[in-house]
Amino acid sequence: MLNEDILDTMLRMAMEATRNAYVEHTALAVGACALAEDGTLYTGCTIDNRDQRLYCNAEALALFKGIADGKREFDAVLVVADTEDPYIPSGASLQLLAEFDVQEIIMANMNGAKERTTLDKLLPYAAKMKKNHLFNVEEDV
Repeated sequence: MLNEDILDTMLRMAMEATRNAYVEHTALAVGACALAEDGTLYTGCTIDNRDQRLYCNAEALALFKGIADGKREFDAVLVVADTEDPYIPSGASLQLLAEFDVQEIIMANMNGAKERTTLDKLLPYAAKMKKNHLFNVEEDV
């Protein structure tokens, strides 16, 4: 369970990450902070591209940095943007979080408003999506 100190640190780091966002083709800079199971924090920011297939969202980048560092288990991800309400991750982001079973998601805005939720609430069929559709083989979930 996240305590308030860790949550505040994650929010601060994600807010700082928005400064590094490359948003030449979209208007929204998003920052993220992923908490690995061992307590290591990884940040990410939006990296835009003219070709949408090359776009990288903040939460994916934060996870990718952790994965590249050898991590495979994450306790939480926080995402933040300059929006009126706390920023909600996209469906593609949620699918990535489901791949690594990141259950706790904190959505925030730059004014400090936060909403804590779970992957199961945002993507209720995530467990059913852990099926290998290419070979039609069920995985243990």
